[in-house]
Amino acid sequence: MKVNLTMRETDRLRSQIHELAGKYAALVFEQESEFIAGESHVPVSGKLIGKEEIQHAVDASLDGWFTTGRFSKQFEKEFAKYMNQRFCLLTNSGSSANLLALSALTSPQLGERQLKPGDEVITVAAGFPTTINPIIQNGMVPVFVDVNLDDFGINVEQMERAWSPKVKAVMLAHTLGNPFNLEKVTDFVQKHNLWFIEDCCDAVGSKYNGNMVGTFGDLATSSFYPAHHITMGEGGAVLTNNPKLKKIVESFRDWGRDCWCAPGKDNTCGKRFDWQLGDLPHGFDHKYIYSHIGYNLKLTDMQAAIGVAQLKKLDQFIKQRNNNFHFLHENLQSLNKYLSLPVSADNATPSWFGFPIRVEENSPISRNEIIKILTEKNIGTRLLFGGNLLKQPAYKNILQKNKRVFPNTDKVMNNVFWIGLQPSLTNAMLNHTINSLQEIF
Repeated sequence: MKVNLTMRETDRLRSQIHELAGKYAALVFEQESEFIAGESHVPVSGKLIGKEEIQHAVDASLDGWFTTGRFSKQFEKEFAKYMNQRFCLLTNSGSSANLLALSALTSPQLGERQLKPGDEVITVAAGFPTTINPIIQNGMVPVFVDVNLDDFGINVEQMERAWSPKVKAVMLAHTLGNPFNLEKVTDFVQKHNLWFIEDCCDAVGSKYNGNMVGTFGDLATSSFYPAHHITMGEGGAVLTNNPKLKKIVESFRDWGRDCWCAPGKDNTCGKRFDWQLGDLPHGFDHKYIYSHIGYNLKLTDMQAAIGVAQLKKLDQFIKQRNNNFHFLHENLQSLNKYLSLPVSADNATPSWFGFPIRVEENSPISRNEIIKILTEKNIGTRLLFGGNLLKQPAYKNILQKNKRVFPNTDKVMNNVFWIGLQPSLTNAMLNHTINSLQEIF
């Protein structure tokens, strides 16, 4: 009887905490403040949260479990379904997701298709560092191809020139949510029997020929950093339809162990003390047998709990982002003599992350001068990530195949910036951005 009374008391307290957390969050995160042009900030990115996220995070904390748990399992199931994939494996960031995806392809369990140091991976230099970092970190060689200046995706016509028998994989990101030419890229990887990783960290919900991005490659990645379509604060995911790759990614994420038991579980395989692997003695505890040189890149259940709440809002977030995109695109047409506005392929349906703008060569004012003025007007901007990564200090001396120049990538570095589309942007904020750009010219 005492135990039952205690359980009823904890349930009552938990319900009170849940209600109070919701009231607090509604006051702090759901109140709109007055926008004053030039004084109020127009964010380029950022999270949009309410009471549900805080309640979920508190609920997970009250479990006292903290590491990967029930919310992680729920999110993996629901996000895999959303992305039209069989498997989703959560990790602590989108960058870790990229590292896990590429590292998984180095597994000896893949036989002749195992990637090895010295193998080459086709990618682009106009992007975010952690798309190419895993290639370098695994001792492979990035082979760079230039990008297009309309969608900033890979120039597929140059891929054949980049190919050699040493090329074993392709790893590319959908820039700012705008899908690259997946038809030609998939034809290329199938022709040469290459692994294909889609970095979808900026492109959750984007489609190509009606199919969700991420479903075209062997592996896909996503990020839940506050700037992205949904957030967990920090967090990422690896997605795949391949059961073998799922198990390998899980191993690399979880210390490299051979065991696939969830945290807190034992003997899922039914033969925990009946394995003989490597040179270990028969019966060595399977929970402590390691088949890969792995990491610990799991995330907490509090993060996953926030993600579960955000996932319910994802379709609305995407709709609002795309509405913001079309509003800007329509109202900036008068500046197309000096500003090249973003485009997408007819068969692509972007889930826009940002609004990229390329300043034309004939512009009377430079990209840097434009973003300086916008910053003075409290309008957030970003460059297209690292510009030409080969000119960044970290990569300047890294060996690359055929030290070629990439003219379009250099133009991205010098002439491109982007402005925000996040769901919290109001028409007043967007109009302030439009008016400011028109005043500049």
